[in-house]
Amino acid sequence: MPPERALAEGRWVKLICGASNQDLPAIEDLCGIYSLVGVDCIDVAADPAVVSAARRGMDWAIQRGAAPPWLMVSLSDGADPHFRKATFDPALCPAECPRPCQRVCPALAIGPSGGVAEDRCYGCGRCLPLCPHGLIAERDHLLAAEAVAPLLARLRPDAVEIHTRMGREHAFAERLDQVSAAVVPLQRLAVSCGPDDCGLEGEGSEAAAARLAEQLWQRFTALRARGFRPLWQLDGRPMSGDLGAGTAHAAVRLLRELRELAPPGPLQLAGGTNESTLPRLRRLGVRRAAAGVAFGGIARRLLQPLLARAAERGTGLLADEALVAEAVALAGSLVGPWRAQDGSEP
Repeated sequence: MPPERALAEGRWVKLICGASNQDLPAIEDLCGIYSLVGVDCIDVAADPAVVSAARRGMDWAIQRGAAPPWLMVSLSDGADPHFRKATFDPALCPAECPRPCQRVCPALAIGPSGGVAEDRCYGCGRCLPLCPHGLIAERDHLLAAEAVAPLLARLRPDAVEIHTRMGREHAFAERLDQVSAAVVPLQRLAVSCGPDDCGLEGEGSEAAAARLAEQLWQRFTALRARGFRPLWQLDGRPMSGDLGAGTAHAAVRLLRELRELAPPGPLQLAGGTNESTLPRLRRLGVRRAAAGVAFGGIARRLLQPLLARAAERGTGLLADEALVAEAVALAGSLVGPWRAQDGSEP
C-alpha cells in the first residue's frame, strides 16, 4: 500500500529509530524487519552513516518483496529531549555503586562497567534522575543551521520531521528555510509537538489542546507559505511506549481533544504508543481521527533480545534466517493490527 494511501485510510505506521540513535547494526536490522512487515515510513537521525544503515536494511526487505517505505530524517528547531545523549565519567563511579542507570536503560547503552555507549543512547533520560551520586548529565545532539541544507541535499530523504516547542515560531521558520534551501522534493514535512513541548502539563485538557492547536496553526501558516504538505505528530508522552499500557492514554487523550481544533493535515499519534493504542482509540470512539501511529521504544524493545543474540553470535540479525522469522512474528504483531483494520469504529 502506498504511504499516502495509508495516511488517507488510517493505516499509516511509522518506525522511529531515534533522532539521536547511532547504533548502526541495530538500525540496519530494525529497518530491515519493520520494512518487511509493512511500515510506511522509517524515521532516523539526520546522519549520513545512520541513513546508509537504514537504507541497507530497507533494501534487504525490498529484495524480499517489501514495498519501499519513506525515509524520514528528524531535525529540531532548538533544544529537545529527543536530540540528547546521556554522559558520565565512569572513573567517578564508586566501586560499590549498584548502577541503577544500567537497570533502567532500554537501549542497553550502559553496561556493568564503563560509561554510556554513545552510539546506542537515544536520549530517553531515564538514567538521569536515578544516579545516586548525581554524575549523569545530558548533552545536546543538534545540527547547526549552516549544515542543514547541504546535509539534506546529500541524504535525499523522502520526508523531514521538525520537533518544535512553544515560543519557537521564528526558529521553526528558519529551519523551514534551511530545509527549502536543500531543494529536495519531500512527500511530507512532519511537525512533532505535544503538551509537554508547549509547557501545558498540569493544565486542563481542553485548555492545553487549545493552546497546542494555536501553536500548530502558526506552524501550518509557515509550512503553507513554503509549499510543504504537513503531517502532525502528536507527541503524547515522549519516548515512553515501552513502559506499559498506561502510557498509551496520553496520546489518545491528546487526539480526542485536538481533533476538531488542529489545522489541515493528517494527525499521527506518537509518544507512549504501543500495542494498547489501537484498542484504546476504538474504546474511546476516536479511531477515525487518527491517520496512523509511530512506534519507537516498543518497536525497539520487542526486537532487543534478538538483536542481542545476533550480536553475541558476531553477526547481524538479518543474516540469521531463524532470528529473522522470530523478528518478523514479533514486529508483525505490533504493525499488523494497524495494517489490517479498516479505520471504522467498533
